[in-house]
Amino acid sequence: MVRDSGLSFYSRKKKVSSNLFIEIFTWIFGVVFAVFLAGVLVYFFGMTTRVVGESMEPTLYNEQTVLIDRLSYIFSTPKSGDVVVFLPNGNEKSHYYVKRVVAEPGDTLRIEDGILYVNGLETEWPMDIILDSGIVEKELILERGEYFCIGDNPNNSEDSRSANIGPITETDIYGKVWFHFKSAEEGIGFVKGR
Repeated sequence: MVRDSGLSFYSRKKKVSSNLFIEIFTWIFGVVFAVFLAGVLVYFFGMTTRVVGESMEPTLYNEQTVLIDRLSYIFSTPKSGDVVVFLPNGNEKSHYYVKRVVAEPGDTLRIEDGILYVNGLETEWPMDIILDSGIVEKELILERGEYFCIGDNPNNSEDSRSANIGPITETDIYGKVWFHFKSAEEGIGFVKGR
């Protein structure tokens, strides 16, 4: 009769099953994909900048943080009424300007008696009389890839009317403003075009 001492130094090697391998791979892939997707979303929809000055009041206020959609203009072009962020003349040492597109490539514009005319038609924007016509005192025709941008508070705005800024090229437009955070004057919300 063989006695069982109760001690066994023999242990079986556990085999890694294919199901366990697939589950581990699925988890790793899921984490990597989630990090990649978050990075893409932040890059295209989560870039932020601050509004500098009072040029966009009452739509946006000084020091208000806004989110920029960089994806839209990969598939389309800016439209009149869009609020965009750009670097004037591509100057990377400048702060980002936040202004509204009022005219697109091929449009003819001028400001006469404080009223903005685009393609010969009086615009309903802005509500205030524009005191400084700037470079559009005489008729201006936008070239291909050029946009004319003015602040919603035009009498307190340095924008495309200034000779040192002028029409904004499509390559200098960083993206479309789509969301704003809380300011002292206003809560959070989406930025609407005109």
